[in-house]
Amino acid sequence: MDTNNLQAVMTTAPNTTRHQDIISKEMQLKDGQVAAVETLLEDGGTVPFIARYRKEATGLLDEIQIAAIRDRLVQLAELDKRRKTIINSLAERDLLQPALHKAVLAAPNLTILEDVYLPHRLKRRTRSLIAREKGLEPLAQAIFQQDNRSLDTEKFVSIDKGVTSSDEALAGARDIIAEWISEDSAVRAGLRRLFVGKVIIISKVVKKNQEAGAKFRDYFEWQEPAAKVAGHRLLAMLRGENEKILKLSMRPPEEAALEFLGRKYGGGSGATATQIKLAVADSYKRLLGPSLENELRAELKEQADREAIQVFVDNLRELLLASPLGHKRVMALDPGFRTGAKLVCLDEQGRLLHSTTIYPTHSGEKNHEAGQITRKLCLKYKIEAIAIGNGTAGRETESFVRGLSLGEGIIITMVDESGASIYSASETARMEFPDHDLTVRGSVSIGRRLQDPLAELVKLDPKVIGVGQYQHDVNQGALKKSLDDTVASCVNNVGVELNSASAELLAHVSGLGPVLAKNIVQYRNDNGPFATRKLVLKVPRLGKKAFEQCAGFLRIRGANNPLDASAVHPERYGIVEQMAKDCNAGVVDLIEDSEIRAAVDIRRYVSDDVGLPTLNDIMAELAKPGRDPREKFSEFSFCEDINSMDDLEPGMKLPGIITNVTKFGAFVDIGVHQDGLIHISQLADRFIKDPSEVVKVRQQVMIRVLDVDLQRKRISLSMKEG
Repeated sequence: MDTNNLQAVMTTAPNTTRHQDIISKEMQLKDGQVAAVETLLEDGGTVPFIARYRKEATGLLDEIQIAAIRDRLVQLAELDKRRKTIINSLAERDLLQPALHKAVLAAPNLTILEDVYLPHRLKRRTRSLIAREKGLEPLAQAIFQQDNRSLDTEKFVSIDKGVTSSDEALAGARDIIAEWISEDSAVRAGLRRLFVGKVIIISKVVKKNQEAGAKFRDYFEWQEPAAKVAGHRLLAMLRGENEKILKLSMRPPEEAALEFLGRKYGGGSGATATQIKLAVADSYKRLLGPSLENELRAELKEQADREAIQVFVDNLRELLLASPLGHKRVMALDPGFRTGAKLVCLDEQGRLLHSTTIYPTHSGEKNHEAGQITRKLCLKYKIEAIAIGNGTAGRETESFVRGLSLGEGIIITMVDESGASIYSASETARMEFPDHDLTVRGSVSIGRRLQDPLAELVKLDPKVIGVGQYQHDVNQGALKKSLDDTVASCVNNVGVELNSASAELLAHVSGLGPVLAKNIVQYRNDNGPFATRKLVLKVPRLGKKAFEQCAGFLRIRGANNPLDASAVHPERYGIVEQMAKDCNAGVVDLIEDSEIRAAVDIRRYVSDDVGLPTLNDIMAELAKPGRDPREKFSEFSFCEDINSMDDLEPGMKLPGIITNVTKFGAFVDIGVHQDGLIHISQLADRFIKDPSEVVKVRQQVMIRVLDVDLQRKRISLSMKEG
């Protein structure tokens, strides 16, 4: 590598300012906002912390915007990394001419960067390379320049080089030309536009697998423009193709592509024009068509992935932030027919008090005994609510419990048990309940989900909760990252009780993670409950940066300093104390007396690093310290006389709970062990583009039965007025 090329490589280090400018324009942000986020992220800040406690620095950016900046910075860094690799490769081979170097540096995205690099990339042994080895490049150049006078093919015939005839020489020359055409960045850009605008997705069934692929029959003979394809339909077709049921094609009409290429390379006449026309057709069919189809497939798949992941994220957020029953004493039942129902009693903190098995769905003595046991345990443990898993025998067990007439004070409700069996077999459950079997652990999980859905569901991989759409078909790395962000956002939005939270819950608190979370629990077990937030600094390996990030999201109910139970960050305690002092009151007075708070002029406390956004947050928190942002719990019950699909009839109006929201509609649990579907067209009396405009997961709704297909186990529902 010569000195000039080495210098060129050294000038390709990531340009932070350029990245910030790009993102500012893309996201339409003010100067300095992106720079502030990047600085805070580099300093170890998490998205929830930056959004909540650094509003002045970012100009009030929310979590979604901050996460988008973070992700875009990573993308641009990866682009620069690839750019540097390409420049290194070109420089090592002495190919880095000024114009090429400039083009590589100017490429705004990976697609264009790879187009620039394509003619110079190290290649495998292609047909074009073999033709060059046979000495046919001069012939190819003559044809490409449409120089009919130079078409003396006989001189390229050489037995020694493996060219046995003029036709073979021309074929080799066309291979070289075809590659030149396929590597022309202007050609690729033009065809790419054609692909985006004109591609028709054609799906056909693989005849021999038609019977096995009945679930894909909607796509046995299907076609639609790629520009209009819905993400869920594309993912369904791609899954069908992956399972060898469908065969897909994604290309524009071939004549349109050849017409575009003909305008660029046509116009000549004679023998060379004929050879170029043949080379153009070959280049498209063999090189450009497959390459650009693969590129478009990847692009469409990425768009569909983003859509599906967003659906999953939205559903997961609603599920995690579902209304908690709170600190109530709960009896939980994991129903079953043959094996009976595993029953557990939990205290207000979710600790296991008692476990047994009852047989409420059996007849005679066992049913009578189940009733006696249930009544006795409700009295003994002062049960305030009964949670019943919604799986097998769930409705029957619910009917049994309601028939016991336990009193109006006891809430009886069904709980979605998706993933409870996975939790019960997990290492987390085994460590928590080493002396109990899977059934006990599953019942405990059902009861705790009623008390606090968020605290219990964080113990599971979000993918097993069952609120996704084509979750196994999308990019798993992107899915995991989005779901992790969502869980962290929900946990930090609600806040975590430091002295009772599990390690799994603490692990999602800003700045902590699994290791520090376990250390906190161990320290708590060894030393008793934390009296103040600052004592967290005594936890092994938890330093000042981690404390800065996590402290505002930790709560200590009943702490001597009431601010420790609030979302006011310890770094701002001094401001609150000064406010109280200026009002001739204490911090407790400031919290409890609205008239004292009303007398505070927050503008007096503005400083270089604390502005009105933070001060307004502080005042809101003082009004309701540690307020849970989740909605209050609302009791729900299914229609008592409807327990199976056999009980359903078109026209019935029933209560239900939304279990999953997709782009094509919403699924509803109506208590018959089979969710029904409200198609998007049946969600409202008005036109809607997205079901999430109308419904969300765990929402209680009234629906009307449209149709019941017992054979296919399908229930069609409507929320229209009828």
